[in-house]
Amino acid sequence: MEIGKQYRKIIHIDMDAFYASVEQLDNPELQGKPVAVGGGGERGVVSAASYEARKFNVRSAMSGVLARKNCPHLIFVPPRFERYKEISKKIRAIFHEYTDLVEPLSLDEAYLDVTENKKGNPSASLIAKEIRQRIFDELHLNASAGISNSKFIAKIASDINKPNGQKTIPPEEVIPFLEELPIEKFFGIGKVTASKMYSLGIFTGKNLKDKDFEFLTKHFKKSGEHYYNIVRGIHNSEVKPNRERKSVAAEHTFVKNLTSEIFMLEKLVKIAEELEQRLIRSKVSGKTVTLKIKYSDFKTQTRSKTLPYFIKEKAVLLETVKELLFQEKVLNSVRLLGISVTNLNINSKKKSEKPINVQLKFEF
Repeated sequence: MEIGKQYRKIIHIDMDAFYASVEQLDNPELQGKPVAVGGGGERGVVSAASYEARKFNVRSAMSGVLARKNCPHLIFVPPRFERYKEISKKIRAIFHEYTDLVEPLSLDEAYLDVTENKKGNPSASLIAKEIRQRIFDELHLNASAGISNSKFIAKIASDINKPNGQKTIPPEEVIPFLEELPIEKFFGIGKVTASKMYSLGIFTGKNLKDKDFEFLTKHFKKSGEHYYNIVRGIHNSEVKPNRERKSVAAEHTFVKNLTSEIFMLEKLVKIAEELEQRLIRSKVSGKTVTLKIKYSDFKTQTRSKTLPYFIKEKAVLLETVKELLFQEKVLNSVRLLGISVTNLNINSKKKSEKPINVQLKFEF
């Protein structure tokens, strides 16, 4: 450990099975039972699953048909996003009693920088424990937490003692922890990348650390530099309270597969209308339009076009999407269509960061 080195103290809070837990909270008859939020029909998809359902290998993004096959007594409930947003707002209010440096990732998780905090508590671990207890006492929901000196490590740590637990990885333990970590547990390394790493003899953080910079950039291009840094504990991304919105999108899954571009265009009219309303509500517009096509075999294709001006009007969206749709022949029958707008006209204002003045003599 370097004497006198200053470290951030980052907490990653992750609500446990948030959507499903809210449904069980509001309906006591669902407590202790396998619950899936989403659609259980032929085209339904699981948005979230309770821990009782997860025991039967029911997972988010799984088709409703497969979920029922895995768990015949699974109870499906429709999502109530307004209710989830309402509770999420209360959770964030608790966060802000400890620090203004709160970066929400979604309704059910956020980063907190508590290096300097409103409670004057030098222990990030004790702050995380107190926050989790308050969420339980005030909202009757469980949360897990990860605590470390970077967002990357804190997020990995929050998953270790789930549900309803926490894990602290202090600075001096980061490198040994990463060396022993299975490569698929690294945040941001999915199945495809993990498989490629296996083929290169990379199974753990230690294996990854043994590869030099040239090797990693050769095999993983720009991501190689990222992997080289994170396995050495180098991750300096700050907690950003005002995250820029990067995209606005709308998509629909259809009851029956679409086989004709004419039928697809009819559906895209409604999707474009919905997207226009979302852009208006968000008070943004964008230059890049992307058409998302998910086929009946679940393969996904995207086609994009960047315009020289910002748009949000349905007519321009449709004209661009029509061009993208007929850009090449659709490969198969289609089960989902979506439109997204990126390259938004949001100007980020970087605030000067207050210097961190915390020494290692404080308990982590």
